[in-house]
Amino acid sequence: MPLFCGGLQLTGHTTQVRQQLPYRRKEESDIQLSKYVGALFPVVNAAYHVLGRSVSQENAFSRSGYHHSSSSIMEDAKLGLRSPESERYSKELDVAVRVVQMACSLCQRVQESLITKGINQVKSKDDDSPVTVADWSVQATVSWMLSECFGSKNVAIVAEEDVQTLSRADSVGLLETVVNTVNECLAEAPKYGLIGPTRALGTSEVLEAISRCNSTGGPTGRYWVLDPVDGTLGFVRGDQYAVALALIEDGEVVVGVLGCPNYPMKKEWLNYHHRYYRIMSKLSSPSSESWDKGCVIYAKRGSGETWMQPLVQENQRLTAKPICVSSIDDPALATFCEPVERANSSHSFTAGLAHSVGLRIHVLNQLSLFSNGRNQPLRVYSMVKYAAIARGDAEIFMKFAKTGYKEKIWDHAAGILIIQEAGGVVTDAGGRQLDFSKGIYLEGLDRGIIACSGAKLHQKIIRAVDASWDSSNL
Repeated sequence: MPLFCGGLQLTGHTTQVRQQLPYRRKEESDIQLSKYVGALFPVVNAAYHVLGRSVSQENAFSRSGYHHSSSSIMEDAKLGLRSPESERYSKELDVAVRVVQMACSLCQRVQESLITKGINQVKSKDDDSPVTVADWSVQATVSWMLSECFGSKNVAIVAEEDVQTLSRADSVGLLETVVNTVNECLAEAPKYGLIGPTRALGTSEVLEAISRCNSTGGPTGRYWVLDPVDGTLGFVRGDQYAVALALIEDGEVVVGVLGCPNYPMKKEWLNYHHRYYRIMSKLSSPSSESWDKGCVIYAKRGSGETWMQPLVQENQRLTAKPICVSSIDDPALATFCEPVERANSSHSFTAGLAHSVGLRIHVLNQLSLFSNGRNQPLRVYSMVKYAAIARGDAEIFMKFAKTGYKEKIWDHAAGILIIQEAGGVVTDAGGRQLDFSKGIYLEGLDRGIIACSGAKLHQKIIRAVDASWDSSNL
């Protein structure tokens, strides 16, 4: 199977590309690009067209401090051309993967300071949910990069955070930390094939980038949907979380990218808590692939493909691979996911339902991500649950919200597309597609959300929900 790379096929032989790409050599018709699947990293010592804008080599260096070492972490390859229809949204996917990679690196640094240095960078929002330096910093970084790549007038973003807390008089130190964190991340833009600012952003510019994410979505037009740190509670506890970025056009999710910084590339490491292989990765050589921690998973609507790549590391050649859902269609053999938080979902109903279809419930503790039994359920923070199903580590995710709670689009948009393109099914409990055209909430949900690795399993779970619902107290 050819590898999908930003809307192109990566073949086993050298081909030529004569098409305008997001990052293109100005003086050459044969474009040599990175074999870094899902992110078309440019080759150095050339001028580029950045999404139609000509950027000279001199300006590229002066604007972003772009440099390239002889020991590149990417392999160069030439890419074959696909049909015009399959090229749709390729630029958007390419940029989104790069930006999410940047955001994951930012989050790793902030989480490390939280866990190892005990630096308090956590605040409470009006609804008492936690928000961190990483939430605001990622939102500012993604907002700024998307606006630079596509033009601020062409970019609308629906995102979770605002600047209310940051603008308070008692948040001066917190705001300063956010500004520094954003600039530290943007300075690394060339590492991801992007162009950063010519100078450090000021406080007002960072606040503006965060505030710019004020779209309310809707049934028409194009807008990005961002959850800068999905699973903030897991993040501050040193556990699982995700960076989720999706593109919606006319109410339909067309691009989905999910960065999971603590979710290991290698399936065998799922039985170990990430704190353990964080220690082991420090003991391993920088070039070792044995301890890859973290991945980025992405898909484009209609491609029928979902891909996974590791996080960018220094001095390490990166590869990506296609992923697909599990073939298990017997509920008794399936691994079942549900949210960790009890505040917004009913564990009691899902536990009863799991029992009725033969799943055994096991409450996981902080020391293990997955239990040793294949059919033991998984409770994990964030959209990592969607990632687990997309790559075949689990088969079922159910969430039934408690009365009064409304699901938000940024908590699901990227994840549902990734599962669907990997071969899975995501609907509400009535079997209807999730509707992303109603604004920031998933309006009209029938009871809850059910994601499964395949249609047969999905039908069995839907029937079980119908049979159990009347006896529940939801």
